[in-house]
Amino acid sequence: MSEMSELIIESTSKVFAAYSTKEVVNEAEKGIWANELWNKLAQYGIVTVAVPEELGGSGGDYEDALSIVRLASRFSAPVPLAETFIANWLLAEHGVAVTNEVLTIATETDGQPFKFYQEGNGWIVTGRAKNVPWGRFAKKLVVLGEASEGGALSVLNLEKAEIIQGNNIAGEARDQVVFNQVFIPECTIIPVDKIKYEERILYSCALTKSVMMAGALDNILEIAINYSKERSQFGRPIHRFQAIQHHLALLAGEAAAAGIAASYAIHSFQKNPVSKEIALAKLRINEAAGKAAPIAHQVLAAIGFTYEHILHHNTRRLWAWRDEFGKESDWEKVITKQLQKLEKNELWPLITGVKNNQKKVETR
Repeated sequence: MSEMSELIIESTSKVFAAYSTKEVVNEAEKGIWANELWNKLAQYGIVTVAVPEELGGSGGDYEDALSIVRLASRFSAPVPLAETFIANWLLAEHGVAVTNEVLTIATETDGQPFKFYQEGNGWIVTGRAKNVPWGRFAKKLVVLGEASEGGALSVLNLEKAEIIQGNNIAGEARDQVVFNQVFIPECTIIPVDKIKYEERILYSCALTKSVMMAGALDNILEIAINYSKERSQFGRPIHRFQAIQHHLALLAGEAAAAGIAASYAIHSFQKNPVSKEIALAKLRINEAAGKAAPIAHQVLAAIGFTYEHILHHNTRRLWAWRDEFGKESDWEKVITKQLQKLEKNELWPLITGVKNNQKKVETR
């Protein structure tokens, strides 16, 4: 990590520690927007990292931004930071200037894909998106749809949208956003290859969720270790008991595996936004989440199941994020398809990233 990256993480940590407290997270589950947290993130230019300065961004690269996403998940930050990053990156690639507004992105349509029809200086928009992260609090929605000339990437103002509120099991807003023949003046419509961008958005969202789960696992491990040192039983701290040590070792292994998978995925994303490393990371980190959460609750026992304790902030998010943007079975199918396309002797290069440059020697 560069010196600049370390400074970014240090300053961002202070913002999350001060404005993403236990009370703020609990209030967000009741539908109260973490306005002060978002304003501070925007004030320090955190929401536009990895966007060129000439387009209104803060500069930096994807690794800087995703390090912030990982940090945000440690604090269970109840804001659509990852979604805003992805939306800004997509827009910046097409030369669209970004802002500090709260953005979100749609990846699922509920039987009504988005259609855009030009009318005068604006567009008529029809479509329904489901499970939109933080839709009720966002100012604009980035969505893929169809215009008269083909696929289109659009930025829709949500003032005229119908919002049907919902939540995932972590209490995070996951809403339906409905446009029914809504006229939107000066709507941004960018012609794109729809199939290509559907894959691009899916992989980007899967990457950010993988990184967020890795961050949550980091915090779960820290909580479990600290609790095992503080909690005493039979006259000594429980981390002295072999059974607890075994649990902590398993938990540390899953957290480490998730962290490494996330790091490889981040590195590959800068070269290829739909790389196999992202698919493998979501698959492996999903598995880690499924194993780590029950281990942590076993270590903390009854106190870990109470609403007053903060452990559930991370474990419930692991359970929710595990199902978002592809379950294990979904990414297993993706990897299987890649394996089926391999030529002879290409399995090792796929696994290791090392190309086989050996030439076949003909024998008589």
